[in-house]
Amino acid sequence: MGDGWRMDFSHTHFDAYSPPDFYTKKTKIIEDNWYPIWDEEFSFPLAIPELALLRIEVREYDMSENYDFGGQTCLPVSELRPGIRYVHLNDKKGEKMKSVWLLMRFIFE
Repeated sequence: MGDGWRMDFSHTHFDAYSPPDFYTKKTKIIEDNWYPIWDEEFSFPLAIPELALLRIEVREYDMSENYDFGGQTCLPVSELRPGIRYVHLNDKKGEKMKSVWLLMRFIFE
């Protein structure tokens, strides 16, 4: 999304005391594994969960230190349910990839 989104709104559009929630987390790199297991946990404090989106992007790391696109998805937090879920990934055009997904566990406190 980047910082350019701010240019689409007037400076008075956002409440100065309630900035949007933007958090970026990055997993460790797992090299040369067709079935990677990250086994990592991330927490995100949210001011307004009903409006929050969880964007997930997967990149493939290779020995040339290039990060190739592997898939992405964007999930409305308000629609997520606790438990273990299959999360399908989409290509760069937003179309569902047939056999690419993540197995994720969601916990809400």
